[in-house]
Amino acid sequence: MAIRSKLNELRTVLRAQGLRATPSRIAVLDLLRSKRRPVSHSEVSAELANAGWDPATLYRNLVDLADVGLVRRTDVGDHVWRFELIDAEHDATRHPHFVCTGCGTVECLPPMELALPKAKTPRSVRQRRVEVQVRGLCDTCG
Repeated sequence: MAIRSKLNELRTVLRAQGLRATPSRIAVLDLLRSKRRPVSHSEVSAELANAGWDPATLYRNLVDLADVGLVRRTDVGDHVWRFELIDAEHDATRHPHFVCTGCGTVECLPPMELALPKAKTPRSVRQRRVEVQVRGLCDTCG
């Protein structure tokens, strides 16, 4: 996709959600599209450091994108918010994540079914309002 066309598409996506299409928001949204996995604010800041964006601005942009439903905010238990894009290519439904217990990398797993007995199962599980995380060593650490 040509750069101008990609920028126009990103601007359109932001404006459709009522956000101003600022250069920093466009950069954050473009980065999240390229990552295709949950990334932390510090990872976003490190990736965009050469562009000169202030980390506080980048964090506000991540929160703004989450507030309008373009991005999902997830905590995998380490008290670090990670942000992942929600779009047609990366489904808007919650899906499980793999968390490496060695390096902390978080990867998306394909949607899966978890069959649990209905007896003694909390209501949130029955209503499918839970997050599933699989923990172990990634291929690099394992």
